[in-house]
Amino acid sequence: MIRRFYKDVTLGAQPGGGWQVLLDRRGIKTVGGAPQVVPTQALGEALAAEWRRQGEKIDPASLPLRDMADYAIDVVAGNPGAVARGLVSYAETDTLCYRADPDEPLHARQQAVWEPLLSAFEAAHGIRLVRVSGVLHRPQPPEALAVLEARLNTFDPFVLAGVEAMAKLAASLVTALAALDAAHEDEPLALWQAACLEEEWQADLWGRDWEAEERRARREADFLRACAFARMALS
Repeated sequence: MIRRFYKDVTLGAQPGGGWQVLLDRRGIKTVGGAPQVVPTQALGEALAAEWRRQGEKIDPASLPLRDMADYAIDVVAGNPGAVARGLVSYAETDTLCYRADPDEPLHARQQAVWEPLLSAFEAAHGIRLVRVSGVLHRPQPPEALAVLEARLNTFDPFVLAGVEAMAKLAASLVTALAALDAAHEDEPLALWQAACLEEEWQADLWGRDWEAEERRARREADFLRACAFARMALS
């Protein structure tokens, strides 16, 4: 930790567009040295709030939105197309598409929870994804993947950064993209819990370990934060 070196935290609209947090009227820069300018006032206010919450010493761990903004600017913005292509791989092995064998009790639970989400997602995007019983990989239709990549390419680096974080945590591009849809505006936690269905099933079956529970809680918080980051970048 370092000692707090500023008094005032403000948010300034930038002449070229976007918003930048100012510490004692000095604009914040990213780790890479670029001005940390974000696309929306909502996201800028959230970043400013992180800095206002700091006490006498600055705790870098309490600035997660700052870190995500830095990643969006320093990494994603350099090649957003490559990030979009990388994200399509999560659709290839999407958690919601891989089910237990039909004679297993878990399969019925997956059908009840996952199938409505997946079917609604397919309808919204005009695609069809392959369901797989077991763990053997089956390729998804190239035309469906192309549609998903095209949607990803409509996002700016900040939204892409949030979607990437969600997809990695949920092992599901469907879940990450669904979190941005208006139909699920009030349901990010339910989406996360659906993505973790199999993990929770196993924990209920074999017992819970406090370390595993703590890891799940951290991942849940990270997913919800990434969702909020992406949504604020869109608003």
